[in-house]
Amino acid sequence: MADTSDVQTAHAQEKALGSGSSATAADAAGAEKTEERSAQHVGGAGKMRKPVWLRVFGHDITAPFLLLFLSLMLFVPGQWTIPPLDRDEPRFTQATKQMLETDDYIDIRFQEEARHKKPVGIYWLQAAAVKLTGHGPDAPLWVYRLPSLIGAVICVLASFWLARAFMGPAGALLAGSFVALAIITGVEARLAKTDAMLFATIIIAQGALARVWLKDPERRLWRLSFLFWTALAASVLIKGPVGPMVVGLTVAGLMVFSRRAAWFKGASPLLGAIWFVLLVSPWFVAIWIATDGTFFTESIGKDLLGKVGQGQEGHGAPPLTHLGAMLGIFWPLPAFFLVTLPLIWRERSSPVVVFSAAWFLPSWIVFELVATKLPHYTMPLLPALALPVAAALLDGAGTHTRTWIRWIAAILLALPAIGLAVAAFAGPVFLGAWPSPPGVVIMALGAVFAIGAASRVLRGRAIHAFPAVILTAICVAVGFWGFVGPALTPIWVSPRLIQAIDEIPGCADRQTREVVTSGFHEPSFIFLEGTRTRIISPKGAAEFLAQFTGDDPGICRVAAVESREEPAFLAAAKEIGLVPEARKRVDGLNINGGDKVDIALYQNARVGTSAEDGNEEQQ
Repeated sequence: MADTSDVQTAHAQEKALGSGSSATAADAAGAEKTEERSAQHVGGAGKMRKPVWLRVFGHDITAPFLLLFLSLMLFVPGQWTIPPLDRDEPRFTQATKQMLETDDYIDIRFQEEARHKKPVGIYWLQAAAVKLTGHGPDAPLWVYRLPSLIGAVICVLASFWLARAFMGPAGALLAGSFVALAIITGVEARLAKTDAMLFATIIIAQGALARVWLKDPERRLWRLSFLFWTALAASVLIKGPVGPMVVGLTVAGLMVFSRRAAWFKGASPLLGAIWFVLLVSPWFVAIWIATDGTFFTESIGKDLLGKVGQGQEGHGAPPLTHLGAMLGIFWPLPAFFLVTLPLIWRERSSPVVVFSAAWFLPSWIVFELVATKLPHYTMPLLPALALPVAAALLDGAGTHTRTWIRWIAAILLALPAIGLAVAAFAGPVFLGAWPSPPGVVIMALGAVFAIGAASRVLRGRAIHAFPAVILTAICVAVGFWGFVGPALTPIWVSPRLIQAIDEIPGCADRQTREVVTSGFHEPSFIFLEGTRTRIISPKGAAEFLAQFTGDDPGICRVAAVESREEPAFLAAAKEIGLVPEARKRVDGLNINGGDKVDIALYQNARVGTSAEDGNEEQQ
């Protein structure tokens, strides 16, 4: 791509980049030289060179190492310190824990309830992480999060590989960086669920697909075909039809845009489909037998089709919601997309833009039409925007962009970081907690870097804002996930509840204590306390305590009763002659719905458990 005076020349350059696909060292070197030439003249304004940092790191050897380092800086903070985030994450981790406890790796359960929503892939990966690290089912949460962390790193490196099909290593470095810097990638890297690893499989499949399309061969490309169909099968085992939908719509879009379908023969569709079925069918057959087919009626009939027709669990939203959400969750990409859009539009017939449009547009329309909308749904579309933006930035995009567009881009770049810096101080105060001094300082420093990046965008060539953007993202990742988030103690109700039970005399041993909960049903509490934790009614909680006489001094029984259930619990206790005693109280804010909670930890007052050294004796 190039500016107005060089449109035809840039178009030819882009064609050359698209057809080279980095298959050989000579292709890669040629792509890099073309990339350098295309970045030197912008609208006749004179010679413009790539920034020093991009000339140093924009190579096939150094770029992946820089992306790996950047990914670890962005994704590692908080892995150990952020408690389980309700509700999806602990549902996944608890189901994996029960697989490890029962050695049943086919059926998926949350306590006694069948969890027939997603396929088994992520549970297998989490179980493998637990075993490979030498832990058991009670492994710390960060172990269960390892597949998501690794998946996010693969996303970044795979985006670099994908981009190399269209451009030299400097442009691919930018594309991979956009994926690493995106807020949604950092969030999913820290959640022990499907989406980071699903994202990785989709990018790998799309990278293979891009090379097949660019080569448009007369013969089969066996290695690319194997990679394409294997990645697609992995996506199905992780999250069902989402991967095939995104990739399939991309294939259809490319056929429509190019008005040709023969190129897909290079992906060996017949043999590939057989290989795909061979990979996914064993578990699907096993789960069909184990559940007598109910897995499919639940996952497809209720979960999948239910999300399409109506907003599940209060997550319904009108069309275009995802488009608005992308302005935040894809940060900093939307700001750069705005300043590069005129150049991208002028080069809309180039291979990189055609492929990106075929990837983005059909899937985005489907996501907008689906009734249930969650921010991470559109994450697989992130590289589709990053590819043309990276190519345009190397061609000097932003120098001649209209002033009002640059102002909007600057606001989009600076506002999230400034807002998070303010929230780092005001949020804890609002919740009644002390702000984290290191977190506030680091987040404020990130806001300063964001303002500096915005000023560079306003002054001209947008690529010069990139180093400041990277520093902003690192400050936000370290400041928020490492310090601010863990300091928001009022919202971490489940960990504080576990700590309070630990402090009840005689209840320190989690292997022997028995806990029920009434009114507070968050999955994080079940995961942290253990599979034996029961969710029961207030009357059931009273009966549970009354049945315990204290004959076995090694057993501790506790009923966690939320204040809204307390009157019913106390009435039931009076009716059966139980004298309950509240040993501890834990209050806070349930982040699911924003409700205040006040939970009392009751025991049978007639059971002697108040010895000061009760915990020490157990330990």
